[in-house]
Amino acid sequence: MKTKLIKYYPMIPVLVLYAALFLVGRNVSGMWQLVAMLLFYCALGQAFNIFLGMTGYVDFGYVAFMGVGTYGMALAISRLAHIENLGVGIIVIGFAMAMLMSTLLSVAVGAVALRLRGAYFAIATIGVNEGFRFLIEGARIWNGSEGIIFMAQLNQILGREAASALATFWADVIVLVIAVLAAMVTLIYMRSKIGYALTALREDEDAAKVMGINVTKFKIIAFITSSCFAGLVGASSWALKTPYVFPPEVFEIHYTIEAIIIVLLGGAGTLLGPLVGGLIYGMSKYYLSIFIPGFQLLIFAPIIIVIIVVFPEGVIGMLKAKTRNTAVGRYII
Repeated sequence: MKTKLIKYYPMIPVLVLYAALFLVGRNVSGMWQLVAMLLFYCALGQAFNIFLGMTGYVDFGYVAFMGVGTYGMALAISRLAHIENLGVGIIVIGFAMAMLMSTLLSVAVGAVALRLRGAYFAIATIGVNEGFRFLIEGARIWNGSEGIIFMAQLNQILGREAASALATFWADVIVLVIAVLAAMVTLIYMRSKIGYALTALREDEDAAKVMGINVTKFKIIAFITSSCFAGLVGASSWALKTPYVFPPEVFEIHYTIEAIIIVLLGGAGTLLGPLVGGLIYGMSKYYLSIFIPGFQLLIFAPIIIVIIVVFPEGVIGMLKAKTRNTAVGRYII
């Protein structure tokens, strides 16, 4: 039993850091807004790392899965609000729809794009989010460019006070839970046949094929899993916090760029990496915008470049190498 539990020791520092974040946000006056932003970036990094970190493939259309997840929650609330006695059940249905819609989109995209490799895959995914956004606007799907505003329906379902508490606190708690779940799934994959197969294809896809590994199958597993978590993040951090959906906002490509930066900063393919990367990125962005407003991007870009050059395998990648074969090393993967 103890031997089996040792495999999951790396979750301890992850849980400790997330618990510390939550306690700081709840007990230090004025810190919840910052903590909520950090939780969003950590969850985004944890979700994206399941695919980028474990396969080495860069998906530039990743924000599309967050966008359809947002629509899943918005459609559930706006279309089912008239049904009596559902209450909080509508929120549960919204999360189920977010997962379903992001899964269906990932299957459609993956069926084509995952046949490509390296730069060709990255190029193929660049237009996914913009293409899907223009399809929604041009074909007037789900109200088209007008979006969906469902604040009134949310108030009707939960009541004004509960809806306000959901938007200002509980939505962020749900993001925290999603981040922890994404980390747990990452660790389970790492310690299973799926993780070994993904590691093999990341290092040398041709050699993995020769060894009999069905690389397409495992890429699809990682792609769909990562997309599902993206849909959940979108449903909670966008739909529940700001009860409206506007296509240009939910399909904004800079969220994908931020996800890539977070994973690379912390360490692609590591468990702690997205969490540390999210903290570094989020705090740097927040405090630079306060102390050097208007110049934060000018200073932030070289800071990121320096960190990536100094730690090419990410902060956790460097720490992992330093602590290998030590007592601390079993907690850092």
